[in-house]
Amino acid sequence: MFQFIVRRLLQLIPVLLGVTILVFSLMHLSPGNPAHIIAGESAPKDTVEQIEERLGLNDPILVQYGNFLKDVVTLDFGNSWRTSLPVSEELWPKFWVTFELSVYSTIFSIFLGLIAGIISAVRQYSVADVSIMLVALFGLSMPNFWLGLMLMQWFSINLGWLPATGWGSAEQIVLPVITLGTMGAAVIARMTRSSMLDVVTQDYIRTARAKGLSERLVIYKHALKNALIPVVTVVGLQFGSLLAGAVLTESVFAINGMGKLIVDRILARDFPTVQAAVLVIAVIFVLVNLLVDISYKFLNKRIDLD
Repeated sequence: MFQFIVRRLLQLIPVLLGVTILVFSLMHLSPGNPAHIIAGESAPKDTVEQIEERLGLNDPILVQYGNFLKDVVTLDFGNSWRTSLPVSEELWPKFWVTFELSVYSTIFSIFLGLIAGIISAVRQYSVADVSIMLVALFGLSMPNFWLGLMLMQWFSINLGWLPATGWGSAEQIVLPVITLGTMGAAVIARMTRSSMLDVVTQDYIRTARAKGLSERLVIYKHALKNALIPVVTVVGLQFGSLLAGAVLTESVFAINGMGKLIVDRILARDFPTVQAAVLVIAVIFVLVNLLVDISYKFLNKRIDLD
C-alpha cells in the first residue's frame, strides 16, 4: 500500500507539469492584452508599455513560463494583476466556499443515489424501478442553472421557505446543494443499479441466500460492498467535476466561490490568479482519484494495489 501511494504521488509530478504547460499556454494564446485591460482602452501607449514591462509580458515566453513554474514550486503565486493583492489571499477563501459546496453536494448525491439505486436493483422491473430510472433520466437531462432557477422560484419566491441567494447559513446551503447534486445522484443511482444487478447473480450471493441469511443482510453486507467499486469511481470523478464546474450554480445563487472568481479573472486576463486556481483544482482532482484507488483495497481485499 505504501509503495503504491508513493508511486502515485510521484506520478503526480508529470501530470501537474502538463497542467501548468496547458493553462499557461491557453492564457497566453487567448486574445486580449492584459496591460490594455489594466490601463484601460483609452490609456496612452507609454502607460501600456510600462505595465507590460512591470508584469514581465515583454520577456520571452519561456522565461515567463520559467518564472511561473518557479512560483508554483515555491507555492508563491505572486500578486493578482487586477487587484495587486496576493493571489493566495484572494483564492483560498473562494476555494473553501466551492469546496464546501462540492462536499455537501457529493454527500447528497451519494445518499440519494445509493438508496435509489439499491431499491431499483432489488425491485427490478417493478413500478418503483421504472419510476426511479425515469426520475434519474430526468435528473441527468436537466441543466443545473434551470433546476436552480426552478427551485428558487418555488421555494424562495412562491413559498418563502428558503433564501434565494448567498452561502453560509444552513438555509442558504439547501438549494445550491440540491441543484449541484441532482445530476450526480442520478448518475450514482443508475450506476448502483447496474452494478448491483451484476453482483446479485453471482454464486456467492446464491450461497448466502441458501444459508438462510435474511435478504437485508445479503444485500447490504455481501452484495452492496462488492457493487460499490464502480460507484466509488463515479463518486471520485463527480467530486472533481463539481469542484471545477460549480460556476453556473454559484452564478445562479450569487455564491462568491472559486468558479465565479475564475470566470471574472479570465475576462480580466488576470493570469496569476487563473493559473493558480486551475492548478489547485488539478491537485485536488488527482488526490481524490488517489483516495478512490486506495478505497478499492478496503472494499475488496483481493485487489492488489502494489
